[in-house]
Amino acid sequence: MNGAESLPWWAAVPVAFLLVLGGFITVIGTLGLARLHSFYQRIHGPAITIALGAGCILVASMLYFSVTQSRLVIHELLISGFVLMTAPVVSMLIMRAAVYRDLRAAREADAGGDAGNS
Repeated sequence: MNGAESLPWWAAVPVAFLLVLGGFITVIGTLGLARLHSFYQRIHGPAITIALGAGCILVASMLYFSVTQSRLVIHELLISGFVLMTAPVVSMLIMRAAVYRDLRAAREADAGGDAGNS
């Protein structure tokens, strides 16, 4: 018996709701990644939804393990803090690298076009 069978209904309902909500939000971000056309549009789906989807799943985990172990489990707060701090920063750095790559490609194209005219 792993504790899931003895989980009280008042804890099982929010845990189930948060897990389904977190999974749904994460799937929406994944669909945004797959369906949008340009890189700059694609990066917004996962960048925005990863924090909220992961947050819902981590809160559900914290509630589940706090109820089954009869003590407050706060390891998930540390994980949530790291996800909330790193996900936006990583997305911003990836977008910045793409902007620099596009600017460099445009400069090289202009330099190559100017050399051909002389």
